[in-house]
Amino acid sequence: MATPTAYLPTPASPEWLNKGDNAWQMTAATLVGLQSMPGLVILYASIVKKKWAVNSAFMALYAFAAALICWVLVGYRMAFGEKLLPFWGKGAPALGQKFLIKRAIVPASTHHFKNGTIETQTEEPFFPMASLVYFQFTFAAITLILLAGSVLGRMNIKAWMAFVPLWLIFSYTVGAFSLWGGGFLYHWGVIDYSGGYVIHLSSGIAGFTAAYWVGPRVKSDRERFPPNNVLLMLAGAGLLWMGWSGFNGGAPYAANMASSMAVLNTNICAATSLLVWTSLDVAFFGKPSVIGAVQGMMTGLVCITPGAGLVQSWAAIVMGILSGSIPWVSMMILHKKSSLLQKVDDTLGVFHTHAVAGLLGGLLTGLFAEPALCRLLLPVTNSRGAFYGGSGGVQFLKQLVAALFVIGWNLVSTTIILLAIQLFIPLRMPDEQLEIGDDAVHGEEAYALWGDGEKYDPTRHGSLNTGHSPSPYVNGARGVTINL
Repeated sequence: MATPTAYLPTPASPEWLNKGDNAWQMTAATLVGLQSMPGLVILYASIVKKKWAVNSAFMALYAFAAALICWVLVGYRMAFGEKLLPFWGKGAPALGQKFLIKRAIVPASTHHFKNGTIETQTEEPFFPMASLVYFQFTFAAITLILLAGSVLGRMNIKAWMAFVPLWLIFSYTVGAFSLWGGGFLYHWGVIDYSGGYVIHLSSGIAGFTAAYWVGPRVKSDRERFPPNNVLLMLAGAGLLWMGWSGFNGGAPYAANMASSMAVLNTNICAATSLLVWTSLDVAFFGKPSVIGAVQGMMTGLVCITPGAGLVQSWAAIVMGILSGSIPWVSMMILHKKSSLLQKVDDTLGVFHTHAVAGLLGGLLTGLFAEPALCRLLLPVTNSRGAFYGGSGGVQFLKQLVAALFVIGWNLVSTTIILLAIQLFIPLRMPDEQLEIGDDAVHGEEAYALWGDGEKYDPTRHGSLNTGHSPSPYVNGARGVTINL
């Protein structure tokens, strides 16, 4: 039977191109992108106090855009290019058509046995480099946006604008190359299926470090910081949850069995974690919390990420039980007893939801990674979790060492970057801006409403009465005013 015309090779569809895999990879990339823009933009704008809605959304929006430009200029090839150092690739642009339309290759280095013979060839997915570059960008962007959750409500926006490209280049690319791009941890056989360490452990540790150096919110914000729109917060959380199918489903670089397992396990673990977190809220506080449910959902998604396509679904339930309880204990109990955790103002608790849950997921993967599933995907042969005997005990040790490297690198790199920025730009907003919020920082407010229980203040809202002094912050958008 003749080959259908749609599958005949053409200049735009070479023989190596699998249109199904390419379509899934671009779809997965879009799903991950939607987690950030608009997912986390909406979530951050809604979960914070009303006066910080615009600023929180803008920090996420800016990070998404700035990360993309830095990624294609130099970041992608520092994370996935040819080796420069055991933990870093050679930076170069990913912009030319010769690079972008050729068949994807990842990582750029072959894995060898100790005797020098080849164990696993470099992987060549059936789609072009352009699809891979964009897919990996969405991971870099969401890492920075998750990090931002630790410093909402007080970080100087100009300092944040300088921090984003510097942290992506000097911190994120190191973790990505070491674990995914052919670095020393990748060749050693550390398992990080889709970013439990590269994304979540790093964002949690870097966010906590940044929160320490930036300093706390004003006292009134720390004592009372209610979400300004719980229903919209749930819409952002929903985009985050559904987008995770692209997050973990796209990691195998093909629409294959590992991808299917990953999507199912991701949702199982998230649902289990949400239910456990909510049950603990009811048991200890007498009522379920919507914010708590969102936190539980997130810890489940984070925990399953290091091993989503490599563990059995019963293990995903176990991981969900642990991710719904251990981060709950660290946030609700240990946080109140630790002087360090009390001192550092981590606005959204990113340390607990991402660092603790990411570390937990990486270690549990070292226990539950199933040998048959590992053979479907991993470059290092005989990889398995400790519960399956053989070299599993060594695998758990590898997971622990890799976590220590990621923690150490992010502590040091984030500190150096922020101290360098502080030489030129204050890291924290001045107190007068912190008292007012969005109106002072951006000249804009999230809602064009007045009269929601507050007294009319002509110094803030302006007045037609010339006897009042005009507000110094009156240049921003105000919505439409109708005089009747």
